[in-house]
Amino acid sequence: MAITVDPEPVWDQPNDVPEEWIETVDDNVATKLPEGSQIRGISPYGASYWTRTAEIETEQADGTPRSFFLKVTQNEIGKAMVSGEYESMKALYSVSPDLTPEPIAWGTFAAADHVHFFLCEFVDMTDDLPDVDTSMKMLAELHAKSFSPDGKYGFHVPTLQGTVPQFVEWTETWEDFFTKSIQLVFENEERSQGSGEEVQNLCKETLSKVIPRLLRPLETGGRRIEPHLIHGDIWDGNTSTNVATNLPVIYDATSIYAHNEFELAPLRPVRHRLDKQYVKAYFRHFPISPPEEDQDDRNALYCLRWDMNCSTLYPVNLRYRKMCTEVMKYLVQKYSDGYEGWARARGEEIISR
Repeated sequence: MAITVDPEPVWDQPNDVPEEWIETVDDNVATKLPEGSQIRGISPYGASYWTRTAEIETEQADGTPRSFFLKVTQNEIGKAMVSGEYESMKALYSVSPDLTPEPIAWGTFAAADHVHFFLCEFVDMTDDLPDVDTSMKMLAELHAKSFSPDGKYGFHVPTLQGTVPQFVEWTETWEDFFTKSIQLVFENEERSQGSGEEVQNLCKETLSKVIPRLLRPLETGGRRIEPHLIHGDIWDGNTSTNVATNLPVIYDATSIYAHNEFELAPLRPVRHRLDKQYVKAYFRHFPISPPEEDQDDRNALYCLRWDMNCSTLYPVNLRYRKMCTEVMKYLVQKYSDGYEGWARARGEEIISR
């Protein structure tokens, strides 16, 4: 399908988390540091639309210097953000400790009960993208080694895309999980950007025609997939190269147990520097799920959910909605016969859900 040029939207809203919360180390943060840590300083590190981030410099009990990364948010959404990130990073680190910083804790400030934090190992990173083959090999290994604890799709705590909670309820089939997930995204986007007849109709057709056509074949006709742990927000803003090890590093996770190919959705937009060469490299280490011929359009569908969520995050800016409208038009037109038409054409038993 055609690639839509999609420049990054301009975000001109102020960060509503006061910088004062990273000017000193709160007592509840300090208690989560390793025993014997002496705090030598704290300074702003990195940038974020919705949080404040800092480096905490310490001297350990044995005299060695060690830094920690601190992220600070506020209110109930902020609390869900840091708790979800901690549980996500904890799950990822348990499987692939060479790929992620070690998460240490999340909690609430002693000085203000509406301020919440996430604390992890500080990793010195380069400004370079991770090596294509190494990063995708390690990501594929993460997926291959991680399985849902009960064989279902979902996650055990809420996780957020930006400031928006995503669907995480445990669900038996990937088609059902993804349908509920993107339906929530459609509803959130409409509340953010306003209703429109064309978009509403395209969303309905996507739910009734496109999703069954592209996802039901993954789990019928003798084909099967399994839920694997994914990072959930892989793009160049959440990946880098570890200075000390020269290995890829991923962070700022919003995990779920999902179809592993769902991980690749953010690698589709041309605005991102992690692009289709990374997708190609990934499939050298983790085979494409059959039907293989559907992979690119599945990726477009998965990216649709990702971009519709981006539209939710930037009210009044309609760039993402316009891009998503074009993608839905393409998919709805191409798959107007839905799953049933595809199954009949292949002589497969039609499975109703």
